[in-house]
Amino acid sequence: MKIFTAEQIKNWDAYTIQNEPIVSIDLMERAAHASVEWLILQNLVRQPIHIFCGKGNNGADGLAIARLLLKQGCTVSVYILEFGYPGTDEFQTNLHRLHGLTFNIHFIQEQGFFPEIPSGHLIIDSIFGTGLNKPLEGITEKLIRHLNQSNNLRVAIDIPTGMFADTSSKDCAVFHADFTLSFQVPKLCFFLSENEDDCGAVHILDIGLLPSYVEITESKNLLTEVTFIKKLIRPRHAYAHKGNYGHALIMGGSYGKMGAALLAAKACLHSGSGLVTVYTGSGGCNILQTALPEAMFEADPCADHISKLPDDGLRYNAIGMGPGIGMHESTGTTVLRLLETIHVPTVLDADALNLLSIKKDFASLLHEECILTPHPKEFERLFGPSKNDFERMERAKEKAQELNVYIVLKTHHTLIACPDGTSYFNNTGNPGMATGGSGDVLTGILTGLLAQGYSLKEACLLGTYLHGLAGDLGAQQLSQEALLAGDIIHNIGKAYLQLQRSSI
Repeated sequence: MKIFTAEQIKNWDAYTIQNEPIVSIDLMERAAHASVEWLILQNLVRQPIHIFCGKGNNGADGLAIARLLLKQGCTVSVYILEFGYPGTDEFQTNLHRLHGLTFNIHFIQEQGFFPEIPSGHLIIDSIFGTGLNKPLEGITEKLIRHLNQSNNLRVAIDIPTGMFADTSSKDCAVFHADFTLSFQVPKLCFFLSENEDDCGAVHILDIGLLPSYVEITESKNLLTEVTFIKKLIRPRHAYAHKGNYGHALIMGGSYGKMGAALLAAKACLHSGSGLVTVYTGSGGCNILQTALPEAMFEADPCADHISKLPDDGLRYNAIGMGPGIGMHESTGTTVLRLLETIHVPTVLDADALNLLSIKKDFASLLHEECILTPHPKEFERLFGPSKNDFERMERAKEKAQELNVYIVLKTHHTLIACPDGTSYFNNTGNPGMATGGSGDVLTGILTGLLAQGYSLKEACLLGTYLHGLAGDLGAQQLSQEALLAGDIIHNIGKAYLQLQRSSI
């Protein structure tokens, strides 16, 4: 799914109005009907409802919603912020229609007009939409802060007032929604963690914008969907043998962190790799051979960490390096040697990234078959601090193109920044996956897919989706709180089956 900018969504409205054809006020009516239907389905219309409107088209949406709720027999109070101008034509039309149904319309001109909302009532924010281009100030900022102090359930229409669709609104006054009802496609701002508390649970409502616009409009930001992901899975051949599905090397583990290598290797096998070898300190042999007999083991001369490269590293189809390797100086030298001498598809994670970050010239060693999988702190160690999530996202895109690598920036909606300039947000996963070892599992899945011959882009897209889906399936069985990294591995097979069944 393409993720459009606020300007592109505005153009999509105009395209639909021109080509369906439909007049703007009737398109707005669709949005209002979709919103009211959602509110009814969620059983939120039995309580008194307070709708706050601006004088633009977002406010016009709110007026239309108020009218439809009144026709449903709901108790509705409407509050309109006075800005010293009459408002858009659509606002005036919907205000006129509303006057025929109720006198419970209040105009807010100063702070003294702010209502106190009783407990148990619903607040709907329809003040500003995606057209906002500067932080809230004056009476609007004060009203939003006033509403945020209430303990009432809060719903935002299209986008919470004060939030920017395409840039950061960090540290700005923003309406704190429990639910955001947005239209047709999600906004970019919904995928960044800094906005989580303001967006609440986002629901995308179909209002019938013409789909032909999507086909003719380019977007560099995309959202992974199951219909797209399931097409990436390669069916197995009846006469295949283990050699057809690649030999993966996991370089990981050190004293006290051997579990990270074990998790990565196990996930690598469960992702479908034909053979997996673990290269680590010789002291890890008994642990790995006992816990994972399906994997082979190659010992480093050092007992408690990796100090050199394995023999004949080019015999592997893919390498995953980093889980649990620690920060020993000789391990850091080994990471550099790996990049200099063994150019096979390579996943760099965890301390492999941290070791690289202390080498000022590390960028020159990265090659076009590298995938970097940092979490935000590891990303900042590599590429410097970011003021907000938007800046970090843009820097990831820039660095992926500049270094000709794939960057998998791990967050709730993991960002896959590609060297061709496109970026994908993953649409699976849950907070239960915020647990030790979860990233090691992802490294194993990615390495296993690369070993099987998936391209770097296919591995990133399919791997992150499988990882998140396996986590979702595990959380359904165990709860988010009880989910462990090993539970994600145990559900990789179920994730595959779910994707394969959905393609029948």
